[in-house]
Amino acid sequence: MPMSKPRARVMLLGASGTIGRATLDALLARGHEVVCFLRADPHSSRRGLPEAAILRFGEVTDPQALARDGFCGESFDALVSCLASRTGQPAEAWAIDHQAHLAALQIAQAQGVRQMVLLSAICVQRPLLAFQHAKLAFEAALIASGLTYSIVRPTAFFKSLSGQVARLRQGKPFLIFGDGLLTACKPISDADLAEYLADCLDNPLCANQILPIGGPGPAITPRAQGEALFRLLGQAPKFRSVPIGLMDAIIAALGLLGRLSPKWRAKAELAKIGRYYATQSMLVLNPETGRYDPEATPSTGTDTLFDFYAQLLRDEAAVDLGAHAVFAATAKVQSAH
Repeated sequence: MPMSKPRARVMLLGASGTIGRATLDALLARGHEVVCFLRADPHSSRRGLPEAAILRFGEVTDPQALARDGFCGESFDALVSCLASRTGQPAEAWAIDHQAHLAALQIAQAQGVRQMVLLSAICVQRPLLAFQHAKLAFEAALIASGLTYSIVRPTAFFKSLSGQVARLRQGKPFLIFGDGLLTACKPISDADLAEYLADCLDNPLCANQILPIGGPGPAITPRAQGEALFRLLGQAPKFRSVPIGLMDAIIAALGLLGRLSPKWRAKAELAKIGRYYATQSMLVLNPETGRYDPEATPSTGTDTLFDFYAQLLRDEAAVDLGAHAVFAATAKVQSAH
């Protein structure tokens, strides 16, 4: 029996990340043919990716390699990107979040690609950091490109809110900033976000839209996250409050040291990122009031953060913090003072 024709031919960037892998699965499940462009790794050829995926290798920051070894002069219906800088450091952010994406967009345009789905971030609504400006600069280029676009801005990821699980298992307090009610988010799982990204290829309501998206249920504060973890562990809640002013003092000190060493400059940037997430909600920002609005933040999917916490504590799930270790690292810095 002849094989059925794929619904669409998709170039996927960022397939080696957790969200990228989930998105690859979602695209394949819909019958798309997916080509993944990955950084070469001599120790792992497929990185656990499905056999149905076509893997190509090269350096994503090299436009010639991307064109020659990735697109290969072939025809694609869509470009989907889950690619993002790992650390948020300015040089890396502009190289990955902006320049690499811009090169991919230009190659796609030259080869007749008609559509792009971009994984961005909801935090670009109030840009104070280099990676946010880099993402916004590419979003603007994509909007002006003439391609049909869907710019997906998810709220917090489960893995980014799991950095303190190990602390609590060791009997340590859950760290909060202020009273733990300063911020809130609607966390979304990798699988639910992947389904949403894949749906953007076919859903006309997603065409030429900026799409904030969160997971199911009401917005959750850091204090509520801690209370849920203690409840699941069968422990009495134990919190330690960190003043925002202390973070400011640490950032100022690291900034001074950063004048002497790139190492300390990088740590200062990491602390700034941590402070941002400690003081800004990952929800839709109402431009008229300047307030974050949980009711205006759309929801999708069925997976909840608290179910994920339960799986983690039963060792039925694991989390590789990766770039999201910034949250755990920030907590570690605070607990040391």
